[in-house]
Formats: sequence, C-alpha cells, structure tokens
Amino acid sequence: MAKKKKLAWQAARSSAENARAVLPPLTEQYLRAARKLAAGRPSAKALHKFRLETKRFRYTLELFRPCYGPGLERRLETLARLQQDLGEINDCAVAQRLLLDGKIPAAWRVRMETFLEKRIASRRADLRQRLRSASSERGLVDYLRRFAGRKLRRAATARDAPRPERAASRGV
Repeated sequence: MAKKKKLAWQAARSSAENARAVLPPLTEQYLRAARKLAAGRPSAKALHKFRLETKRFRYTLELFRPCYGPGLERRLETLARLQQDLGEINDCAVAQRLLLDGKIPAAWRVRMETFLEKRIASRRADLRQRLRSASSERGLVDYLRRFAGRKLRRAATARDAPRPERAASRGV
C-alpha cells in the first residue's frame, strides 16, 4: 500500500472503541490501494505485495469478530476470495520462473507456459472484477465505524437482564 498513516491503539479504550477508531482509516488505506491496483496493470511482484497486505488486513479484521455481527463475515469471505485469486496468480508466476531453468523438455515447457499464461489471464480478469467490487465497498468503512461493539452490548444486555427463573425464586 502507499504511504501508511500511523494508527494508534489506545490501551485505555475498549476493544470496540479501538476498532471504531482504528479499523475505518485502516480500511480506507486498504481500499485506496485496491483502487490503484484495479486501475492499472500491476506486475506479479506488485500483486504479491498486495496479497500480503490483503492477508494482514483480513487477519486484522478477523481479530475483531467478537465486536461485530454477521455482516463482517460476508466481507471477510470477499477478502478471502481476493486473497485466493492473488495467491493463484503468484503460484503461476513462480511456476513460470521455474520453467526457465531448462530442466523440463521443450515440448512440455511450451504446453505448460501456455497453460500458465491462460491461467494468469483468467485469474487477473477475476481479480480486476473483485478489486473493483472491493474498492467500491464504501459500506465497509461505515459498517466498521457504526457497528463496533454493538454485538458485545447486545450480549451484555441479555446477560444482565433478569431471568424469569431468578425472578420467580426471589418472589418477584
């Protein structure tokens, strides 16, 4: 990703408060990088770098699952598919480099190179579509800002509510 903004975690805040403060700007940085990648024809090296960024971003969001509801799961699945596309492109690029060592017979090498080129082209087309979709996901930023801790608050409210069996045993 481009120049990263330093995001500060504050120990005095709850996980949900930190998620609300830190995750939206982090997401905006990630989405800017996705838009930039989708607009160009990035190299295999740039795609691999973005794959690692996607992995870190996805795993960061996964740490905050307890703070969010099921809406986060759908978005994590999208990131996982994006990460998989990026991984397949990287695997094909690595295989292409291995073909250059000359240990594979020429007839096989041509067939393998053709297969890898087609695979890369197909994955790049899927990737471009996913990147456009992911980078236009402005709702993710709003979701992370608005819903942090809502799941926790509902669980606490349910836990603290008087239970009928307790009320009956106290004569209420």
